[in-house]
Amino acid sequence: MDQTAGDRMSRTRILRDQPIAAAASLVALGAMATIGGAWFFQYALGYLPCELCLEQRYAYYPAIPLAVIVAAGALNGWPRRLLVAGLGIIAIAMLINAGLGVYHSGVEWKWWAGPTACGGTLGDLGSAGDLLSRVQTTHVIRCDEAAWRFLGLSLAGYNVLISLALAGIAVVGARKAMAN
Repeated sequence: MDQTAGDRMSRTRILRDQPIAAAASLVALGAMATIGGAWFFQYALGYLPCELCLEQRYAYYPAIPLAVIVAAGALNGWPRRLLVAGLGIIAIAMLINAGLGVYHSGVEWKWWAGPTACGGTLGDLGSAGDLLSRVQTTHVIRCDEAAWRFLGLSLAGYNVLISLALAGIAVVGARKAMAN
């Protein structure tokens, strides 16, 4: 067996034997991929996010570094209770985020009204003389219109699925760690 195959087996064994590290690593990678995808849609494809879209990103920003810290802590022998608590915090944040995604999806499907302030931001309007022209050329991003759908789901709908999956991974990792 060459060194590369041995390294892969060693990493696989570590992840199998360290459910907290495995779960936290999967959460970190999944959350980074999700934020990367959101930024790709925004900056590469030009789909500007509404206020609710931006709010749905908030859970990912602390979850990524927390998941990395939990994974590193698990591999370095930190107290199990502390690591399980970290996974619990991630799971709660992702469940709350899934709820926000359900709310946003419902707003997009017109099942309920969205927030009154969810019409985008105007930013700097410049001088009073330019005010009318700036207001006329400002594109307001609405929360009640899905900018993109695939298989009937908007980005908010996919956020629900991803957030639930990440919460589930965190819970499974914590439960396996507590069973050992």
